[in-house]
Amino acid sequence: MTSPTGPAILADLYTVIAGRKGADPDTSYTARLFAKGRGKIVNKMGEEAFEVAVAALSEGPDRVVSESADLLYHLTVLWADTGVTPDQVWAELAQRFGTSGIDEKAARKG
Repeated sequence: MTSPTGPAILADLYTVIAGRKGADPDTSYTARLFAKGRGKIVNKMGEEAFEVAVAALSEGPDRVVSESADLLYHLTVLWADTGVTPDQVWAELAQRFGTSGIDEKAARKG
């Protein structure tokens, strides 16, 4: 079985992660995160985001890659916990595509 690449891996990862809800926390790290609740999931995601930032400032590209993968994993756990799907995120990105970041931010404030 070959692993998916590119954006498809996030969809496949989401499916695996969502399937871990209710699994045995003693045998699955993902199930353990779900069992500990959204606060723990958010804490881990924030920790990984900080580690990406630190890697970008003081470590090499390989470390940024590794920490980014950790961040995407924990973000995907948060999506599954909140009922958000990757397709919803992709749709939001598609809606924003081609819009200036400055204009997009201004529209959210209005």
